Amino acid sequence: MTEPAIRPRWPEALRWLALGAALVVLVIFLLAQRHSVDVSYGESPSGPTIDEGSAGELSDADVPSVDEMTALVAADDVVRLPGSIARWDPVRVRAAIGDSEVRILVAPPGLDSDERDRVREVDNATVRIIGTQVSGGFYQAVATDLAGWRAQFATGDVTDQLVALIVALDDRPDPAEVDGVRWREPTESELATVTADLRAGGQHVADGATLTEVPRRAAATAFPDRDVHYVVLPRQPYGEPLPAYGPALTAIFPDIPTIVLYGTWVEYHGPAADEFADVAAASFYGQFGDRLSRYDYPQTAVLGTYLGRVTDVRYAGLFDRPLPYQPFDPLRVALPALPWLFAGCVVLFLALSARSVLRAANPAGARRDLLGHSTVPARLAGLTALAVELSAVTGRRGDPALTRAISKLTAARAALDDDLARRHVHALLTDAEAELDATARTVGIDGYRPDAYLQGRLA
Repeated sequence: MTEPAIRPRWPEALRWLALGAALVVLVIFLLAQRHSVDVSYGESPSGPTIDEGSAGELSDADVPSVDEMTALVAADDVVRLPGSIARWDPVRVRAAIGDSEVRILVAPPGLDSDERDRVREVDNATVRIIGTQVSGGFYQAVATDLAGWRAQFATGDVTDQLVALIVALDDRPDPAEVDGVRWREPTESELATVTADLRAGGQHVADGATLTEVPRRAAATAFPDRDVHYVVLPRQPYGEPLPAYGPALTAIFPDIPTIVLYGTWVEYHGPAADEFADVAAASFYGQFGDRLSRYDYPQTAVLGTYLGRVTDVRYAGLFDRPLPYQPFDPLRVALPALPWLFAGCVVLFLALSARSVLRAANPAGARRDLLGHSTVPARLAGLTALAVELSAVTGRRGDPALTRAISKLTAARAALDDDLARRHVHALLTDAEAELDATARTVGIDGYRPDAYLQGRLA
């Protein structure tokens, strides 16, 4: 009886390992493809998402029921709910209304979603203003340039938006916009007070302002190489000129950046202002203007997010600033290679699967390696067993060939034990196989021919 030969198992293990690796790579790649758009205010651009109300943007203001507001609007063409901040030029708005019937409902900022829904459900209001967000019908009017944003967020002026919405509801062309902000030089007393505070602590917070502290971490990344002065003022009275602190303080402190807040309008003055001040403001209010218009954010949150945007602009490569350090991210670096790694694992799996199929279809071929031969120990064992069986059935005519085969097998065993070159061992086994094949033909037993005999052992 022949001894069963041991087949190497590493190709099978490698095949399933390749499949498992392909699946892992595929899952990693798919998870890395998730994209989402989530805009939330009151956070650094790289900070975590916050829920509504967690940044102090909701006020204590409340609105009446829908029925109550409907009755108020029916009784008056302009209804201002307590806490409302929106203001406009009555002459321009009246001229835009003309002979039309327009009723305006003005609500305070900082309402939660349920309160905003109640305001929108007042059907007899032609225009609804929540904070400084102006909407009506299917339209919402928004500022589109720095002058419009400055008037809206510094003084609560929504004249341009209100006029644009009214004429849009009547399908009339838009009128020319008017800059609603006028400037004046700060008085000597005002400038002296602000300058003294800046020299003492780097910031001036006027009465009525809501800044509690400067976001130092955001400031350190926005201006890493210098100190910054902060002038924080409450929302300015509508229709009155704004004190132009920026140019005045730049003349006094030419090398120190100065940030001035008028309500929720932020201005930058100082070094490199011409390069990026307008870019930072347009980017900031273009993204967050809608949320600023309807919520009541504290100035601390506004300033922190503005400083984050200054950081983005400074390090965007627009003004020859070095890019900030980014820690090594293996996934980000390896992501482009993942599809190729997946393809390689799949190809390896298919190749090994095809090899398994071919081995099942041709067992004799399965005992061949890259040289066309079986592995040395298995081949030596098989041929030795064949020689033992042939010695029991051979006659005198087969003795010489069998003797030569046994001699070759003995030499192959010695060469294998001495760790000689495998090619030499294979050559000896090939000679022994030829002699054994000649012996089997001589005795006339095809089952003892090496190919048939070794195939049966593998099977």
